[in-house]
Amino acid sequence: MTDQPRRSRAIHVDVEAEYAANPEWDGTGRLKLSFTPADRDVRVPPAVSVFDAASWNGIAIDSTCGGHGTCKKCKVRILDGTIPVSPMDQRAFGPEQLEDGWRLACLAAVHTDLKIEIPPLTTRPKAATVGVGRQVILRPAIMKRYVELDEPSLHDQVPDVERLLAAIDDLELKVDLHALRRIPSVIRAAGWKVTAVIVDELLIDIEPGDTTETHHALAFDLGTTTVVATLLDTSIGTPVAVASMLNKQQPFGGDVITRISATMMDPDTLPRLTELAKDTLAELTGNVCAEAGIEPTQIYEMALAGNATMVALLLGIDPEPIGVAPFILSSRITPAVSAADLGVPIHPAAPAYVLPSLGAYVGGDIVAGTLASGMDRDKRLRLFIDVGTNCEIVLGDGDRLLSTAAPAGPAFEGGQIRCGMRAADGAIEVVSLTEDDVELQVIGDVAPIGLCGSGLVDAVSELVRAGLLDHSGRFITEEAAQELLPKLAGRLTKIGEERIFVLHWAGTEGDVSASTYISQRDVRELQFAKAAISTGWTLLLEEMGVTEQDVQQVLLAGSFGSYLSPASAVRIGLVPKLPVLRIVSAGNVAGEGAKMTLLSQPERAGAEALLKEVSYVELSDRKDFNDRFVDLLAFPG
Repeated sequence: MTDQPRRSRAIHVDVEAEYAANPEWDGTGRLKLSFTPADRDVRVPPAVSVFDAASWNGIAIDSTCGGHGTCKKCKVRILDGTIPVSPMDQRAFGPEQLEDGWRLACLAAVHTDLKIEIPPLTTRPKAATVGVGRQVILRPAIMKRYVELDEPSLHDQVPDVERLLAAIDDLELKVDLHALRRIPSVIRAAGWKVTAVIVDELLIDIEPGDTTETHHALAFDLGTTTVVATLLDTSIGTPVAVASMLNKQQPFGGDVITRISATMMDPDTLPRLTELAKDTLAELTGNVCAEAGIEPTQIYEMALAGNATMVALLLGIDPEPIGVAPFILSSRITPAVSAADLGVPIHPAAPAYVLPSLGAYVGGDIVAGTLASGMDRDKRLRLFIDVGTNCEIVLGDGDRLLSTAAPAGPAFEGGQIRCGMRAADGAIEVVSLTEDDVELQVIGDVAPIGLCGSGLVDAVSELVRAGLLDHSGRFITEEAAQELLPKLAGRLTKIGEERIFVLHWAGTEGDVSASTYISQRDVRELQFAKAAISTGWTLLLEEMGVTEQDVQQVLLAGSFGSYLSPASAVRIGLVPKLPVLRIVSAGNVAGEGAKMTLLSQPERAGAEALLKEVSYVELSDRKDFNDRFVDLLAFPG
């Protein structure tokens, strides 16, 4: 059973009240939040709640109400910066506490850089808030039962397994072979006082003594570019550790089509890609276990969300049918597999749940995102866009759900961009142009060495706004730039025959050899990517019989979408032309959806139900796709 969907402060329409009180926010930029004692600095878009900013980054804050502000448990203290006092804060804290900076994290929308103190968890909540705007009842598949057994005798020769199962007579359990092998020695060494480890209806192990306080599961978001692992304590529904790294399949191509092509050209590539995916998951498992200080064998279940190609490669399934028309999956639902089958070194008998796929290019990551964001429950018309090398789009109004996929290419990940790089230290992530200068925000607060996806979108958006790029995507002439913005005109120059705009002079001003710049070709790459995406959601809107002005909310998901400036996305035509407050960062909802399936068995059933509820629209089958694509290459007027 699940609660009715709630909307966290990060995406609730009431955030417009916050905006009215903070008119300086125009939908651009990123804010720095420093959490203590976690000693973590994170960057988030404006208007995200402190609670969501922490949970997206694996920092646990106590809560039982799921962000409604009713349980008053998500107490944090603002050490540096300002958060206005809400009416609910006044009920939760006394005047001295409010003066000392105490606030409810779920109601604290951030508009400035903050330093925040998070108290240690003091409760064991029965409900866990996961994903964006979703609350679930905590009902994990992992259970533990401590039992004290009678020692057998000549007068009591009941077999060990029967003796154990009789002590847990409220459950009808099956016994895993691993558990069967351990039972005789463990129960005797433990003096007949043991803990049964159960996942769903399977007894996977017994442990000596009382270990009922230890419940761990592992959620993976297996992305084409980045893989994220989250270690969960399923007894309280909170993350214990989070780690991410580049998918080790990267040398075989930056997108799924390239990797599929690699397997078609060389039959030895498929097993190699399978091993690289397993190596990635195994390394991340070691990272989160080291951070949490637990043994891998204390993790009893895992879930994985990934696009259809990544899942096929992980399982060693030939992906060629996915990559060529008519684009056919081997199966939408993965048969029962174990973590060991996927190369994940956790408990030897731990089962693995792989989220199902809707289609060849709308995979389990989008099922997870749809589940986490409540697209099937909210009656508002909402547009979900997971921006990446392959962009997946879902449109829903609570009664009808449509999905599609658009080949955006690697531009948003910095691929095919002259000064492009991934979102790492030294990458320009925010760009703002004034009449006099170029203002940059750089990851790591170091000197710029390149440009990541959000910086690329910002740069092009600002150049369009300033008039240095016309709406066809061409740089204006040097003469026109000198007349329009004379103090910026010197940045509009050439490398060889290609026109560029310099964002940062690395050496002497005028020397472009080591500078960071955006080229005319870079602009074209971005135009192709954004046109593919906007064609996708435009055709979905038409299919549903609505217009872009009818859309009440746009959710930008994925690692890139979460840090994309809403104002810049609107200005270049990546998303519908809507007020920036309707365009929100959804965080890593693929990972959040995977976590939900570990924390709540009903949500796992909900993921399966989406296979019947979502209708897939194939863009390549649309005769009007190419015409729409060409029309949408230009930047909006």
